[in-house]
Amino acid sequence: MNTPVYDFVNKYKTGGSVRLHMPGHKGMGGLGCEKLDITEIAGADELYDAEGIIAEAEDNTSKLYGSGRTLWSAEGSSQCIRAMLYLAVYGIKNTSGERPVILAARNVHKAFLYGCALLDIHAEWIYPAISSGSICGSPVTADDVAVAIDRLDSMPAAVYITSPDYLGAMADIKGISEACHQRGVMLIVDNAHGAYLNFLPESLHPLSLGADVCSDSAHKTLPVLTGGAYLHISDSAPAGLQERAKQAMAIFGSTSPSYLIMQSLDLCNRYISDGYRERLEKFIEKLDSLRNRLQSYGWQLYPSDPLRLTVSSDAISGHELAERLRRDYNIEAEYADSRFAVLMLTIENQADLGCIDEAFKLIGQDLQGRPALEQGRPLPYPVCPVRMSIREAILSDYEEVSPRKALGRICAAPAVACPPAIPIAVSGEEITALASDWFISCGINKVLVVKQG
Repeated sequence: MNTPVYDFVNKYKTGGSVRLHMPGHKGMGGLGCEKLDITEIAGADELYDAEGIIAEAEDNTSKLYGSGRTLWSAEGSSQCIRAMLYLAVYGIKNTSGERPVILAARNVHKAFLYGCALLDIHAEWIYPAISSGSICGSPVTADDVAVAIDRLDSMPAAVYITSPDYLGAMADIKGISEACHQRGVMLIVDNAHGAYLNFLPESLHPLSLGADVCSDSAHKTLPVLTGGAYLHISDSAPAGLQERAKQAMAIFGSTSPSYLIMQSLDLCNRYISDGYRERLEKFIEKLDSLRNRLQSYGWQLYPSDPLRLTVSSDAISGHELAERLRRDYNIEAEYADSRFAVLMLTIENQADLGCIDEAFKLIGQDLQGRPALEQGRPLPYPVCPVRMSIREAILSDYEEVSPRKALGRICAAPAVACPPAIPIAVSGEEITALASDWFISCGINKVLVVKQG
């Protein structure tokens, strides 16, 4: 597959041009990448008004994913999430003055809340019948979604699902999309952790399963620089979304997108088209064999997407496991909490499988005979009463208090680490005793609350 953006920049790099344009490093510096870091010079096209090489490269990405239209982001899925929310509500005219409503599974990334604040959207939460025991998981079913839609007085602008979640759990997107479309509701999916899912022997990508719009963080599971992401619009999405999508991205994007990131997105097209499906299938077979060996060593494997190992043991916390992996084996996990250590792999980790195997084998041997940790029952997901809109809360004056002193106060900006960037209490919600317990269990010592008086 051709790489028009990468080819243009490399030609410019070697052309000897006098750089009387931005950026200020003028192609020189200690990083080594400066000569490839350009701006919107003649012929370089413009991301938010693409008609040349960027438009051609985005079209290449769209063909690889089978989308109606795919747009690039150089600012991660966070930009795409805000654009998706805009696309969901831009055509809604509510003469009553009420805010447009998005129905969402509760384990949203905090970028969702910031998008709701900017667009003054009201979020109605879909809670699963059974708690996952983790702030990362909100395993809603198609029935949960159907019930949530039917209980509303009027149709929501869209349903919003995060899948895979941070632990790797995958929602029934096919069933959920059917439940939405039977009711005339659009389905939006935050697929930040699943850009590779389209290239499995049987695609598990949200677009293939019926989503109307979705975002992928290409940089999370594909060889793309941090910040590279995709906004996909399905061929079957409501009329006007494909045409409106570029404007939606421009509203929330910098006018100086990184050409380094765009080159990596361009090169990724060629990477995918050049035998990636076959390499991915073979790697997943090896990873499945590793999963079986880890289980034989006594580890518990949480059901997850194919490129993730979500590991736990009754004898060691996820935090301690991640620390042991880092300290003793120079293995850095993606995420850890009190229960799980999460390892995100790609086919670039081919040479690391033996090291991972050895580490878990030896740590497992050390844990033999260790008594199980004293752990209480997993906390249920906190359900907090809404006291003001997300927008009002985020834009309010705030103060910082301890989790216990936050009890009964209104959450301002969400207090949450990244990863996983999933709010415990949503902006505008009253912080309950259960939410306070969640803050403490997640190691959050300070909470931003709306200032009183």
